[in-house]
Amino acid sequence: MKKITLLSLVAATVLFTACGEDAKKAATDMAASATESAKEAASGAMDSAKEAASNAVDAAKEKAGEAVTSATDSAKEAASNAMDSVKDAASNVADKAVDVKDAAKEKATDAAESLKERAAAATDTASNAVDSVKDAAAATTVAAGAAVASAVDDTAGKAAYAKCAGCHGADGKTKALGKSEVVAGQSAADLEAAIAGYKAGTRNVAGMGMLMKGQVASMDEAAIKAVAAYMSAL
Repeated sequence: MKKITLLSLVAATVLFTACGEDAKKAATDMAASATESAKEAASGAMDSAKEAASNAVDAAKEKAGEAVTSATDSAKEAASNAMDSVKDAASNVADKAVDVKDAAKEKATDAAESLKERAAAATDTASNAVDSVKDAAAATTVAAGAAVASAVDDTAGKAAYAKCAGCHGADGKTKALGKSEVVAGQSAADLEAAIAGYKAGTRNVAGMGMLMKGQVASMDEAAIKAVAAYMSAL
């Protein structure tokens, strides 16, 4: 702008002071030259301003892009961190749920085992009670059978002793013909062996062998056992 103003003053001075057509022409040429110079300077200034503005816009765009990218990255990172936190929390909850489930299973298993043991103990107790009842019933049956058998044997023995009572006495304490031993109270085994010997003809105490053989000849083994037991109990 200073250069344009100076040229204008020079041109004005020449116009006012010069004389003749040459001076006017020279002034006109100088003015034209000054105008072109001014245009060129203005054009250069405009181009410089445009270039500076373009550079400023590009820089602003770059900075804006960097800011957007940075903000996007920060947002992504924050979202990722939040997601990781949520995943960790969910994992912790799942782990706790598994622990609770396992603890519940363990308690249920323990309770089931305890119930099984109690049931087994109750079963054993009931089984023992049943066995005791069976044993008692069996013992009672055996005792009853023995009692019945004893009663039967006693009756049979008493009947078989009837032919002996004449010599040995009703109570078995009389010595037959004053020679034999008292039969009452002897062991059943000894009496059974003695009677069997008389029956076989191998026993002959005090010359009583033939007499006794005739007395016991009709007795079978059961009768001999019965009468021996009867005399032993007298």
